[in-house]
Amino acid sequence: MKNAAAILCSLSLVVTLALGCNPKQSSQPAESSTVAPGAGSGKLAYVNIDTLEAKYELLKTKREEFKKRQEEMENELQLSYSQMQNDANEVQKKVQSNTLTQPEYEAAQKRLMQMQKSLESRKQSLTEQLMKEQEDFNKDLKTRLDAFIDNYNKDKRYDFIFTYSASGSSLLYVNKALDITKDVVDGMNAGSKSDEKKAR
Repeated sequence: MKNAAAILCSLSLVVTLALGCNPKQSSQPAESSTVAPGAGSGKLAYVNIDTLEAKYELLKTKREEFKKRQEEMENELQLSYSQMQNDANEVQKKVQSNTLTQPEYEAAQKRLMQMQKSLESRKQSLTEQLMKEQEDFNKDLKTRLDAFIDNYNKDKRYDFIFTYSASGSSLLYVNKALDITKDVVDGMNAGSKSDEKKAR
């Protein structure tokens, strides 16, 4: 289960990783404002990762989907494990009451080993599937972010667009007038809704 839990946890950091910021410890939304024309040098801007992660609807939806998938996976594996444990307990009872022949005991042992092998194989398969889905989502998210930022900055008003996180940023100070997070969140949420309408 640890692998599945790690997958789900890493999803919450996917925006940070996609934009090249250090992983953060918390996800507290920060206030953002639209960049005023001529603010600062006009060449720099930043995106607050905490806010983007908290308000980007597609990421929030995917996070819930992955959480549900993880729970389903854990439930399936737990059920299989319980069945195997019950079978093993029955075999043990028969051994203790001396009602199991040697051939029956060997057959039971073989069956239990096969059940354990199948359970481990299923766990690995489900984990790999979940990891593949996460990887595909990460790529899609990175593509969406890159495309939005390219379009947002098509007038070349910014030479650099940085990422900022209250708990994991290398920037020691940020001028809030250079915060374009609200534009990015609103634009990407609008883009996701547009994609949903086209898919219908």
